[in-house]
Amino acid sequence: MPESITITDNRNGQSIEIPIVEGGVNSAEWSKLLPGLWFYDPGFSATAECESAISFIDGDAGVLQYRGYPIEQLAERSTYLEVAYLLLKGELPTAAELEDFVGQVTIHTFIHENVKRFLEGFHYDAHPMGMLVSELAALSTFYPDAKRIDDPEIRWGHTVRLIAKMPTLAAATHRFCSGMPFVYPNNALSFPENFLSMMWKMSEPAYEANPALVRAIELLFILHADHEQNCSTTTMRVVGSAHADPYSACAAATAALYGPRHGGANEAVLRMLTSIGSLDNVPDFVRSVKEGHGRLQGFGHRVYKNYDPRAKIIRQAAYDVFAVTGKNPLLDIALKLEETALADDYFISRRLYPNVDFYSGLIYQAMGFPVSMFPVLFAIPRTAGWLAHWNEMLDHKTKIARPRQLYSGAPRRDYVPIGERS
Repeated sequence: MPESITITDNRNGQSIEIPIVEGGVNSAEWSKLLPGLWFYDPGFSATAECESAISFIDGDAGVLQYRGYPIEQLAERSTYLEVAYLLLKGELPTAAELEDFVGQVTIHTFIHENVKRFLEGFHYDAHPMGMLVSELAALSTFYPDAKRIDDPEIRWGHTVRLIAKMPTLAAATHRFCSGMPFVYPNNALSFPENFLSMMWKMSEPAYEANPALVRAIELLFILHADHEQNCSTTTMRVVGSAHADPYSACAAATAALYGPRHGGANEAVLRMLTSIGSLDNVPDFVRSVKEGHGRLQGFGHRVYKNYDPRAKIIRQAAYDVFAVTGKNPLLDIALKLEETALADDYFISRRLYPNVDFYSGLIYQAMGFPVSMFPVLFAIPRTAGWLAHWNEMLDHKTKIARPRQLYSGAPRRDYVPIGERS
């Protein structure tokens, strides 16, 4: 017998039975019984705004899957571009399909020379994320045919372009902020190697990144490629539902990621660890958090009520990076903090476990990335997820986003001339 719920309007005794499908109920059925009555859900914490087949999260079990594949398997065996193809196409590519996709991405890594001149208009201390948002929006003017979102071939071409150009744009913002010359892409390098080359190359003929650092970037890109209906992905879908071009929609998603409550969490972890200062101060810090003075950054998640599966993977990657760069002095504090919190019923009972941000900032800092680049490093891989959702939204012929509100303002009143106002 199919599962269902029954809703009764106690004002008139009328009832309606609504089937439960894939863990949800159809709001259209609700409206049949209760027209004009809206479901009040600030933050959309209990609202499924779309149907999607891209990623799956079981927060209670600590599970993350891309198109059905466990994140642990993809992190161990895959590359970022293979994962990007999976997110976009729905299936892992064959060897020939992957070679073709990598080739398409590779030839689109260069950016128009005028984009470089556009960068020169920013102030010397501009935030890289603000620059990236502007660059992405500006790209829509370089590719006017991107507005033809009804053409699958054109859509795919700009999907590839965005994935290819994001590392180039990201590295360009860093070079500008650092007063260093722009480094052109080297298409003989892999996707993560090329990014590191554009970031760090100086006067050497060719930049050779340490394989452990290349693997760490690849891994972090895979782990950050998609994460269901988070704030920036929802923004991508909402803006895309207005049939904006992908560059504009991606700029909007990046702007959402710019917010410290979304893309700045790993920076907050570093600030917290720095403020703790030493191992001896960890017990006092934990005590102060329990007393309501401060917050344990990098613990807990809006969705996960168990150990974030990405955090387990990234924890080991941290050791591999530190073996090359030297140990980040904050690591010992982080490990002690994790050990203390996970042995304390106060945090366990509240299901506060480390999330992916707890270790990612330590890795990025050890590799030499300035803190201001952390959200940019998040945006590069998430572009694949954003575009997968944008394409899926268009394929589903989604209506333009138009949520309702509960009006709490003044009732109707008449205009009062300015001379008669008290």
